[in-house]
Amino acid sequence: MDPVLLIALLVGIALIIVIVLRTRLDAFAGLLIASVVVGLIAGQSLPAIVESIKTGFGNTLASIGIVIGLGVAIGKILEVSGAAQAIAMAFLRLFGKGREPWAMTSIGALISVPVFCDSGYVIMNPLARAIARVKQYGYATVGIALAGGMVITHHFVPPTPGPLGVAGLLGVNVGSVILTGLVFTVLMIPVVTLYAKWIGPRVEPVINAEVQEAVYGNVREDRSAVAVATGGPAGGGPGPRTPTADGPAPDGPDGSDGAAGLDGLGAGAELGEPPAGEPPHRVGPVVGLLPLVVPIVLIVMNTVVSALDMEAQGVALPEDYEPSGWAGPFIFLGDPVIALLIGLVMAVYLLLPRWTPRKKSHKWLGDAAADAGLILLITGAGGGLGQVLRDTGIGDALAEAIGGLPLPSFLLPFLIASIVRIAQGSGTVSMITAASVTAPVMGTIGLDPLVAVMACVAGAMVCSYFNDSYFWVVTRFLGLEGTAALKAHSGMTTVMWAASIPMLFVLSLVLGAGG
Repeated sequence: MDPVLLIALLVGIALIIVIVLRTRLDAFAGLLIASVVVGLIAGQSLPAIVESIKTGFGNTLASIGIVIGLGVAIGKILEVSGAAQAIAMAFLRLFGKGREPWAMTSIGALISVPVFCDSGYVIMNPLARAIARVKQYGYATVGIALAGGMVITHHFVPPTPGPLGVAGLLGVNVGSVILTGLVFTVLMIPVVTLYAKWIGPRVEPVINAEVQEAVYGNVREDRSAVAVATGGPAGGGPGPRTPTADGPAPDGPDGSDGAAGLDGLGAGAELGEPPAGEPPHRVGPVVGLLPLVVPIVLIVMNTVVSALDMEAQGVALPEDYEPSGWAGPFIFLGDPVIALLIGLVMAVYLLLPRWTPRKKSHKWLGDAAADAGLILLITGAGGGLGQVLRDTGIGDALAEAIGGLPLPSFLLPFLIASIVRIAQGSGTVSMITAASVTAPVMGTIGLDPLVAVMACVAGAMVCSYFNDSYFWVVTRFLGLEGTAALKAHSGMTTVMWAASIPMLFVLSLVLGAGG
């Protein structure tokens, strides 16, 4: 590889990290500045650099920008309506007594598909505390399981914005990413749950006194790891059971009804009090799931119908495909833009009560647009960087260098995402950076685009620690500090990162054999 081109690439990645960590500028500006510097070092002319950035930015947002905005809006309505909490309660009853860690991992994975990890954990943490309060043990275990579940789908399953942006940069069908991400999710849930059950009892005794009192109603120095691990409350004796599908829980430790302490979480506090004469607003779990499930089903249907129609027509390349008459309506409805637009309409009209003022719903949707704005800019800027790498020839040179190494090709995006994540903390930025570098070289190094997407998002899981806002959300709510916080959250995300490597290896073998 030409040393000048290699230097340009390394300086660009380092510049992104330094700007995010050491300056007042954010990742959007960092990606743009890195694009300019990379182009200059590689010998691109000034007008050509600007043209590459604009072309890459526009092409990327044209394919994925609307979808990210709609996905974030659906998540906001699920959050404010109380639908997220209602779905969580249904999962707890479905799993039953004694399986709370499995339920909490699954709840976290489901809620984090449309809702950002940080806000999702804030919304769902009262549920973890209520379970621990009723049982009088195990807050660390269920809290860690919830946090890990949210990390899984935040990285693997669109319409979470990170995977959507990566899919757009690498030109991969969103339905294929959803299906593959769901398979990875199912495989990762046991990893998270078993780690939570192992580490939870070991850090439970060091939860700080303030959180202990908030969760359990008292501060008990004898809350031993042994008691937690064996399934009994600290101090010995049988603890009160949790609510199940068979009936409500008995009285909680403070004399209140245990089930009420859980069921009251689904009310949707941001909606306010109903007008006089109107019943309290409640969202059932089935209705709450519809705005999330229907778009995913439509998008997957698009993928399946397209594949069947292409096979029937004998078309091998997507760019040569024209839908048949029967397939057209399915492909239209399953386009991510249309599917998520349908989901947003369903969310607003099924989940919000009829007495919700128009101004209030507009405000929530405006808040969602603000949340999506930075992600859209970062994703577009990543597309600009990728276009500069293509136009300067860095992508081809990198592909030639990587192709000569005796390593699986998926390690390129995986390791780039990992390095950027450790350096600057943001999973989304690290995914986008890895995808931007990988996009120009996929074909040359023989890397399947779907494998590249999963490698980018899996690599970005590694070692969430002090430079990640989600680390602080989780550990502060759990009342863990220092080594215990690192074991609970950083250890969990690193185990997830390591567990994804064999999954990626198998996926690359399957798709390689299929090709």
